[in-house]
Amino acid sequence: MAQNTPEGLWRNIDDKTGEAKAEIRIAPGAGGALYGRIEKALVQSAEPNCTACTDDRRNQPKLGLEIIRGAKKSDTDNVWEGGRILDPENGKEYTLRMTPLEGGRKLQVRGFIGPFFRTQVWVRVQ
Repeated sequence: MAQNTPEGLWRNIDDKTGEAKAEIRIAPGAGGALYGRIEKALVQSAEPNCTACTDDRRNQPKLGLEIIRGAKKSDTDNVWEGGRILDPENGKEYTLRMTPLEGGRKLQVRGFIGPFFRTQVWVRVQ
């Protein structure tokens, strides 16, 4: 039975190609915030390290890379926000908003840079 929370193992679906690219494990960390790491690559990347990253993740292996940092549950909605999400393919970091859908079987993941955003719908791995 799915939980109505982002915690767990997710298969991310690329918003441009529609293909599953990786499995990401989202778990609680310090202060109750959620963090997510790439647990399994489903598509081989031309570059195994995050060479496009500009912070402490620069040149770190993409497998095991922490791509979600610091998301917290909203006081008013069933939404987790306030954290950041990294696209390891281009090194861009976005402000994060995650919303469980369909009773927690899917997760809407939206990343914002200013007025621009990208949205993916991830599927929970059973």
